[in-house]
Amino acid sequence: MKRKRHQHECDEEEEEEEPSSLRRLCLFSLAENMKDMWTQDYAHNYMDHYFFRYIMGPFSLLPGDLIEELLCVLSRRKLLSRAALHLLLLPQLHTLSLSHSCNLVTANLCSLITVRCQSLRCLDLCGAQNVSSAALCSLLSDLSCLHSLSLAGTLCDGAVIATLAGRCSLLQHLDVSRCLHLPPGALLPLALQGPKRLTSVLALDIGLGEHEDDGPISAAFLLLGVSSLQRLAIEGLGHACAIIQNADFAATDGFTTREGVPCLRELWQAVVQEKELRDIEEDRLTLEEKTDRSLSLDEGRTTDAPKGKFKLCLREVQGPTLDSLDAVSSLCPDLRSISLKCHDHEDDNDEVCSQSIRLTRGLARWSGQLHFLSLQFSGPLSELVLPLQVCSSSLLSLTLEGVQADGNLPLVALLRACPKLTALTLHIDPPHSNQEEDDDDEDVEDWDLPCLPNLRTLTLMFSLEERQLKPMLCWTSLKGVLWSLLRGSVQLHTLALIAVPCRLDPVFRLVLDRHAEPLRRLRRVNLQRSDVTMETTMRLVNSCPRLTTLDVSKCWSLTRCNISKLQSQARRRRRKLHITWT
Repeated sequence: MKRKRHQHECDEEEEEEEPSSLRRLCLFSLAENMKDMWTQDYAHNYMDHYFFRYIMGPFSLLPGDLIEELLCVLSRRKLLSRAALHLLLLPQLHTLSLSHSCNLVTANLCSLITVRCQSLRCLDLCGAQNVSSAALCSLLSDLSCLHSLSLAGTLCDGAVIATLAGRCSLLQHLDVSRCLHLPPGALLPLALQGPKRLTSVLALDIGLGEHEDDGPISAAFLLLGVSSLQRLAIEGLGHACAIIQNADFAATDGFTTREGVPCLRELWQAVVQEKELRDIEEDRLTLEEKTDRSLSLDEGRTTDAPKGKFKLCLREVQGPTLDSLDAVSSLCPDLRSISLKCHDHEDDNDEVCSQSIRLTRGLARWSGQLHFLSLQFSGPLSELVLPLQVCSSSLLSLTLEGVQADGNLPLVALLRACPKLTALTLHIDPPHSNQEEDDDDEDVEDWDLPCLPNLRTLTLMFSLEERQLKPMLCWTSLKGVLWSLLRGSVQLHTLALIAVPCRLDPVFRLVLDRHAEPLRRLRRVNLQRSDVTMETTMRLVNSCPRLTTLDVSKCWSLTRCNISKLQSQARRRRRKLHITWT
């Protein structure tokens, strides 16, 4: 646990430490000066002339966690070069993340990793497009200690999956998202002879199978074959749950014949039998109950067993649709996180209402236990209030995509229903009709508006028409809701208000004039395509001592001269502030 926490701090770089510790200050200094000393000498005199199995020197004496942190600092600051990487690939490394420097990952580098870092437990090669499938297979065949492997966006294919299934027996987490050369059927080795400890598989946006049902059937094999699986992200997951719940195994026979694997019914029967026997032993059932269970099991072998008896241990799922929500909720009663797609039925009010009812019924089964919820929903926000209320009391993170704003009341009701949120993300269409009101800064403290004291990340991204350069200011009354969120979120460190359909000057004026504490913790602010002036941005720079990133791209009220003044002000305050403006 300590190592995981350390890695997280490394990913967040020095922002999580105020002020920086002596250890990190030394690492920053070392990262800045490596190029002029060790890296330059190695690059000029040795790198392309010799192949070193190991490199003895100042870095080889450092402990593994310090090297990992140094690599992270170099990568995040875009200082990691091929020479620096060669110097830091050492046997004591347990974690290696090259996702921010994926252009450095080549077949030759993989050979170095194989030779020098055989004790690796966590390897992240996300986005490494320069490494062939054969090179990945060669790499993985010698990394038997791996616990976590991320190959998202690489050339990973079926051969790579077969290799890691046979060689990486300790693997617990696998990410092969966006691997376009990987068809769903290629995941079968994970289910049939894969690592016994595998708890997490992420496989969204991978390649297509020969037939439309290949994805759901492959997902069903994973659900049944990987008994320790707690986290699964794959297209067709909901359909897979429906296949299992309804025991619709006959429809999968064509797939299993093509792939040359045992039929899904046999796998299901074996899993059910194992679970039944385990339950009998654990519960110490009476002889009569044992007999009943045995009879039920025998009957299940011929009639596909009673529905609703089988449960999965999944805690997090991505990929199901609303149509399969009943099956998912029935098979996965212990979910803590779900990412759900609701089908698009434009201009069909009855269908939207039906979606809301089904969504309410499905989410109610996880009431009080759901921590993370992501919904793609094309209807009005008001239709989501009731579904969210049944499960929102425990929510820590909420993401809504594609919803249509229809006034303040639904938004206020949503916020009031989710008091524990630490992250809120809304990708939302602005109101179709004007929601304007008098824009005077009245005493909003008298308004009965909710606040989210635990909120750390707030993202409100409003959609624009294809040729629309700036938003219509049609929701002026949103000012009060935004003020309520900002003044009440004392932990807020990331704020994104993009293409907001109201002026932001009154919002920030209301907050800053009342000396609100939340903004003092802000680190990253994104105000793209919003109506904000130089006066307000200058006040933000002056009032937010931890601000490191300010994005004001496409903010039409700001000029190049304004940006220069903001940068000068940050330098005068000895602050490292990166400002984006176009």
